[in-house]
Amino acid sequence: MLGGLARKIFGSANDRMVRGFRPMVAAINALEPEISALSDDQLRARTAEFRAQLAAGKKLDDLLVPAFATVREAAKRVLGLRPFDVQLIGGMVLHNGDIAEMKTGEGKTLVATLPVYLNALAGKGVHVVTVNDYLARRDAEWMAKVYNFLGLTTGIIVHGLDDDQRRAAYASDVTYATNNELGFDYLRDNMKYDRAHMVQRGH
Repeated sequence: MLGGLARKIFGSANDRMVRGFRPMVAAINALEPEISALSDDQLRARTAEFRAQLAAGKKLDDLLVPAFATVREAAKRVLGLRPFDVQLIGGMVLHNGDIAEMKTGEGKTLVATLPVYLNALAGKGVHVVTVNDYLARRDAEWMAKVYNFLGLTTGIIVHGLDDDQRRAAYASDVTYATNNELGFDYLRDNMKYDRAHMVQRGH
């Protein structure tokens, strides 16, 4: 009873989390006129600018607002889709390492581009995990248009690829794969005696 009363007064933990993101959403929206006025080349150049800022000591969290604003504009130009405020919040939740539950048709694939782009700026590679080869290929081919526009590379891991193809896909800035392929590649890599023969990064 007391727990229910507290939730009514203060809101749930999720409500408080969402409220905490609203100032960043407002900041992203405030940047939209400025970002929209950039040419394609100027918008694309922001990727190199962000990476230079990271190299100079900035953190990914410091770049969230301008990076999300950049992806939103790229999605508008390339896909004709503009992430809504609630989708920006979904991207922030994912960037924080939390779970964002969304219904079919609410734009999960588009939401993912926001934190994926931001984290790919670090140059360590980002994995987007799907449940089957069809979704991995579909989502990668669709969203690669956004990443490629912004100067990032995209790879796909599906059944039937040889080691060279897998190594190239894992070397991309963004790699789409199924959970099965990621897991078995990890196991196979740990059975190899030479790191040069491994396909995944970070071993």
